[in-house]
Amino acid sequence: MASLDWSRCPAVESIPGKMSGAWVLRRTRMPVSAIFENLEAGANIDDIMEWFEGLDRGQIQAVIEFAARSLDQAPARVR
Repeated sequence: MASLDWSRCPAVESIPGKMSGAWVLRRTRMPVSAIFENLEAGANIDDIMEWFEGLDRGQIQAVIEFAARSLDQAPARVR
């Protein structure tokens, strides 16, 4: 996910000194990368919301949708 331009996703923020400047859900300390790590491990949005207090379902969905749209727009790789 590092290659995505997270600055274009309104659900996230990166603040120097907060979580080492990592992209996090806005007004939280939840790294975007942790969402995808949990999803890859088999969790769903309900699991993530249960495990991490204070998260907003809309933010999680916005991050997932942003990543999906960004990947859909990625140029095709030439072999």
